[in-house]
Amino acid sequence: MQQSQYLLDVLIFLAAMVIIVPVFQRVKLSPILGYLAAGMLIGPYGFELIGDTKAAKTLAHFGVVFLLFMIGLELSFRRLRALGSSVFGLGSLQVLLSGLVIGLIVYVLGLGVYTAIIIGGGLALSSTAFVLQLLEERSERATRFGLTTFSILLLQDLAVVPLLIFVTLVGAPESSLLEALGLATIKGGGALLSVIIFGRFLLRPLYRWIASTRSMELFVSTTLLMVLGMAWVMSIAGLSMELGALLAGLLLAETEYKHQIKADIKPFRGILLGLFFMTIGMFIDIGFIVDNVGLIAIIVMSLMLGKSLIITLLCRVFGTPISTSLRTGLALSQGGEFGFVIFGAALTLGLLPQNISQILMAVIALSMILTPGMFYIGKRLSSALKKRMKSGQGEQGIDIEDMKQHVLIAGFGRVGQTVAKVLSDAGIPYVALDLDQKRVEKCRAKGMSVYFGDANRIHVLKAAGADHAKAAVITIDHVSSANQVVMALRENYPDLPIYVRAHDRQHMRNLEKSGASAVVSEAAESSLQLGSIVLQSLNVSVDEIASLIEDYREDDYAKLEEIINAK
Repeated sequence: MQQSQYLLDVLIFLAAMVIIVPVFQRVKLSPILGYLAAGMLIGPYGFELIGDTKAAKTLAHFGVVFLLFMIGLELSFRRLRALGSSVFGLGSLQVLLSGLVIGLIVYVLGLGVYTAIIIGGGLALSSTAFVLQLLEERSERATRFGLTTFSILLLQDLAVVPLLIFVTLVGAPESSLLEALGLATIKGGGALLSVIIFGRFLLRPLYRWIASTRSMELFVSTTLLMVLGMAWVMSIAGLSMELGALLAGLLLAETEYKHQIKADIKPFRGILLGLFFMTIGMFIDIGFIVDNVGLIAIIVMSLMLGKSLIITLLCRVFGTPISTSLRTGLALSQGGEFGFVIFGAALTLGLLPQNISQILMAVIALSMILTPGMFYIGKRLSSALKKRMKSGQGEQGIDIEDMKQHVLIAGFGRVGQTVAKVLSDAGIPYVALDLDQKRVEKCRAKGMSVYFGDANRIHVLKAAGADHAKAAVITIDHVSSANQVVMALRENYPDLPIYVRAHDRQHMRNLEKSGASAVVSEAAESSLQLGSIVLQSLNVSVDEIASLIEDYREDDYAKLEEIINAK
């Protein structure tokens, strides 16, 4: 009977997700709001369709774990160095100053110091999921505005871990603030040292061995083991599971396997994160919000205006143009999804009263709803300032991992490596994917930008920067795999130039039907090159050789294929 009840709860979750979330997407609202709304409808303050919410909360918590892992995977020491002062200077000051101002207000209102720190830190964070989605939709990720915004979000995501550790420690009985902070520092330092040692000596050899098996199932299982295993170790040490997941991502971000891992883990993260937001929605009391709508509206307006002002001023201090500073401030004025995590943990540990927790969650949700409007207002004000000041230059930046206007190469055998060498000599960046682990390791040792990944999967291609690629070159040996990659790229990127190496004329026709922009027959072209060398040795003029070769090419190698395939 209990098993059937669990199954019914799962069905209700899935049905609510399938029915409600697409409605929000249809009206161009974030799926996060859809998940929250679905949770409110099926939860104890809605239609009470879910019985036991404890199991759902436990499972949903893993959504946050995987989100932190993905954030860690986006980070690398090179990326942090590239952003430099924007992350550790601007981002740190934003979190500290915003948290301090909000915390002081909370403390003056009569709440305790722990409560003030928790609320100040939680509301200082913005929504990474919301803001990055809007930046991607508007193709502004690589602009100066996008990079500044991302830098602040990056530090906010890093700040989540110490905040969660703080909540966990002060929630323990008989702990003082000084003791909690000191213990968190010691444990955090020890955990970081352990992770560095593990990553330095064991992680890469482990993945090298797993990749050599060419088993995608084993590869995915290893990644899940890494994420959940490190999360478990951190929880055993008295720290947060999220910290373990973040560290696991940081370790893997420096390896050649990051794109494949990112594609493999994305479905797990998406489903569990959606479940997390639904469980948050289940504990939002709509009746309570209606009864306190005036207070909540005042807090929302104060929060968004205050954060906008603080972030704008800080950006100006760091030399950011006023138009970009204003846009960044307005874009990051909302509360974030990690606020739900922090306030939910504080509520569970008795550090926040139920009524205050309800108000804070309502404030975050409403501020998220207003975010697209803040983006619109910011862009209009920014444009007006640029026209008035006649300083519209300098807004373009460079993507933090050179993932823009690059060439994506699928397959890194002799042909792929030759193409990569030509591109490098011409100063054009590229990102290559290959499934031969030894080849990837050897080429990376030479400084080549190649990663372990299955190019047959569109998520892997996207993880390797297909969204911003200037062109794609397919040099995969396997005929059907090459066709599949071309079809996937053409379906998702109709305007992307796709150049492919074919084995013969039949393969050329198939690739052209699949959507290839241009195809070169390997058998025919190598024959022509060899024939050209022979003709030169026989003292045939260069012009005559070029004319003969071009004659075969103009006919798409048809004449030559007749000779090659003749029996």
